Amino acid sequence: MKNLFFVFALCLSVDSWAGVFKCTDATGHTNYQSSPCTVEHKAVQMNTKTGSSVDLNALERQQAAEAELKKQQSAQEQAEHQAKLDAIAKNKQDAKAQSEMTQTLIKQNPMQFSAFAIPPYDPEKLPAQVKPFETRLPDVEKFRRLAAQKALASGECQRIETDELTAKSKPDQLNFLINCSSGKTFLFNEADLAQP
Repeated sequence: MKNLFFVFALCLSVDSWAGVFKCTDATGHTNYQSSPCTVEHKAVQMNTKTGSSVDLNALERQQAAEAELKKQQSAQEQAEHQAKLDAIAKNKQDAKAQSEMTQTLIKQNPMQFSAFAIPPYDPEKLPAQVKPFETRLPDVEKFRRLAAQKALASGECQRIETDELTAKSKPDQLNFLINCSSGKTFLFNEADLAQP
């Protein structure tokens, strides 16, 4: 009777435990304890109420794998974000280089260009008409210069007064309007300007 009472008391006290851990060492010996297993043991946490168990080593490996996956995803997202920032910076640098070439051309040929014929676009303060083509800003600057040169080469334009991107431009087809001092106007698209 005493033994039965002792077993009953033990069962009641087991329910109050935070958990039972089944620990198996490398030699295969198993023991049950209330504290987590040490590193050299295979750890299984037993639920005394439901009879279910959880392999803590497998759970730890799964959590480590999930943490590593999150770390890799975070690193990939950071790399993609940095690549976008680098592309934007390169785009602005290329646009600035094209604009500088245009301004050099204007300074070298003051008789063929009015002082503000081809004002450079500031990538940080683009006009509303140019803003949709921000990713193509280096092309815009280059084709403005080529449009001016083509108009001058026609022999019908002695001096460029304005050279702007037109409202008819599309992301894959830029259009430029040239106004000459003689009143002559030219309309070029990038396909025209890409041809020699």
